[in-house]
Amino acid sequence: MIDPNYILALYVVAVVMFILSLRFMSEVKSARWGGRSAALGMAIAVAATLLAYQSNDIAALVGAILVGFVVGTPIALRVPTTALPQRTAMSQAFGSLAVALIGAAEYYDYQPHVNPFTMAVLSAEMILGFLTFMGSCIAFAKLQELIPGKPFVYPGKNFVSLTILGVAGAVGAYLVYSPATTSALPIMALLALAFGFLLVMGIGGADMPTVIAILNSYTGMSAAALGFVLNNKLLIVAGSLDGSSGFVLAVIMSQAMNRSFTNVLFGGVGAKVVKGAPGQQKAEARPVKSFTVEDVATILDNAQSVVIVPGYGMAVAQAQHVVKEATDIMQEHGIDVKYGIHPVAGRMPGHMNVLLAEANVPYDQLWEMDKINPIFPETDVVIVVGANDVTNPAARTNPSSPLFGMPILNVDKAKTVIFIKRSMSPGFSGADNELFYLPNTWMVFGDAKKVLSDLVGALKSK
Repeated sequence: MIDPNYILALYVVAVVMFILSLRFMSEVKSARWGGRSAALGMAIAVAATLLAYQSNDIAALVGAILVGFVVGTPIALRVPTTALPQRTAMSQAFGSLAVALIGAAEYYDYQPHVNPFTMAVLSAEMILGFLTFMGSCIAFAKLQELIPGKPFVYPGKNFVSLTILGVAGAVGAYLVYSPATTSALPIMALLALAFGFLLVMGIGGADMPTVIAILNSYTGMSAAALGFVLNNKLLIVAGSLDGSSGFVLAVIMSQAMNRSFTNVLFGGVGAKVVKGAPGQQKAEARPVKSFTVEDVATILDNAQSVVIVPGYGMAVAQAQHVVKEATDIMQEHGIDVKYGIHPVAGRMPGHMNVLLAEANVPYDQLWEMDKINPIFPETDVVIVVGANDVTNPAARTNPSSPLFGMPILNVDKAKTVIFIKRSMSPGFSGADNELFYLPNTWMVFGDAKKVLSDLVGALKSK
């Protein structure tokens, strides 16, 4: 039998590693150490838990570990950075489902002798777990474009969703009063699943970074609640860290869009496609200026300052490495190059930072929105690589736009904007981008990786 003090000491070490991981991840230059610290902390936590509890079925335990290892390793090694948001969504789904199922197992093991406090905690964590599982699955489907990214909106949507959640809560409260009514638990679980489905179906794709952060917070809270039931201090602390960090991140994401939680969760933003400001001609008839890579190379040859603005288009094309190559050549030509990073660019928090870190872009070249915006009026050229919604001037000028009021990268104020994009399609929010039609915008149509590779060749020849 392992001394409980040794187990507690290992748990303390794991908690310290988790806290350090959050500290490291707060800065780009130390983010990799944050991932390593979290991984080491989790390894210690799992080892300590295996030592702390005796299992009568070692074969099942080993089998479960092997299944997790066999499934998880290829995902970690082979999933491209393009699909990191989807992987994050599914990781949250599996985590929250595990918490909910363990809660259900605890209930069936101990009912009808479940005290009111334990039953209340179990009900709350199961509702959170099941709704987060379903919500994360829907988020994955939207990010993977298996279903439309537009919010599913219908009359009385919020009333129906909140009523379902209220009924689930009422069933949970009834279980506190009558824990022997085992048939109530599946009903509560189904209601929670239905609410999670309707909640995320009603949220537009442009809000997915915030949704992922919120769902992460729910997963952490449900895990912390289960920790109280299991009397597992590590689960309480780790769940609390996960829940609080997810909540803080969701607050940051909401502030970056100048939106409230309720507006993100229940506003249905992006349900309508907006084609320009009121009174303007249709977007299809508005002229745009299309240029070649050679034209771009010529204007860059005369530029002294360039800001590169990456977006999801860069992720889809997996163009981060060729962006770095183009940056190196421009710097060799004496051009000052910076990167303008919007907090919600991409499909998950920090998505662009992850991609650029993978390409070994120096950290001091990454400029946050608040710091880069004052520089745009003095910038010769801005190269936008598939960043649509976060560069749309309609967020400042068009009250009917779903983006109105959202802080954006003010790239339109630069002397010249080069927008690399496959087509004229709107962003994930469904809003047509006013930037396409401005007189200082040059559209270069094509796959970002191909366009930038050609640009590298053109710059080398000069």
